[in-house]
Amino acid sequence: MIADTASPVTVSASAAKRIAQILKAEAAPAMLRVAVTGGGCSGFQYSFTIDDTKLDDDLVVARDGATVLVDPVSLDFLKGAEIDFVDDLIGAAFKINNPNATSSCGCGTSFSV
Repeated sequence: MIADTASPVTVSASAAKRIAQILKAEAAPAMLRVAVTGGGCSGFQYSFTIDDTKLDDDLVVARDGATVLVDPVSLDFLKGAEIDFVDDLIGAAFKINNPNATSSCGCGTSFSV
């Protein structure tokens, strides 16, 4: 397991808190899987799912009771990214601050490289 300070993908304190809340309601062992898939209005989109299985080649990022899994293909698109949780006037949502994205759609769920 890679500690989040040395990880190519990081999780903010607010995201870790929200992920831990979500996972608490799931049967153990529950983890959040973050993936990049083809689609969306910009070419690629982020996918968030609850998973109970860690694969051997998954990156594991653990912080404050939250465990996030990233597969190796998605990791190529997410290196240097931060998973954040934003709660503002327009709503609450996970947001990925991805330095690899050259553009993204207005809602922030899809991007291009």
